[in-house]
Amino acid sequence: MNEENTSLPPQVDLPDDRFLAAIGYLGILCLVPLLLKKDSPFAQHHGKQGLVLLITWLVLWIGNVIPILGQIVWMLGSIALIIVMIIGIVNALQGKMWEMPVLGGYAKKIKL
Repeated sequence: MNEENTSLPPQVDLPDDRFLAAIGYLGILCLVPLLLKKDSPFAQHHGKQGLVLLITWLVLWIGNVIPILGQIVWMLGSIALIIVMIIGIVNALQGKMWEMPVLGGYAKKIKL
């Protein structure tokens, strides 16, 4: 008996998925891929990472009220988050499932 492979090929993300995934790294716009592309694992992955970046930046911003030390941590942390955000946008536009260092593990734990 000859069995045919009836499984569908993995979903190929469309260019609009890539664009929406890249938008996910821009602050509150992380909600765009999370809400509009629930059927795209690619867009969801990048949207969740953008959400983790937003939460991290908010924590840094709150810590900014601590005199001197909080401001130094906020400044250095913000620079690091901007670099990670740019790398995430580039990888999303290239169609890569890139995982952020350190924070990417938290993004995987988000269940939506």
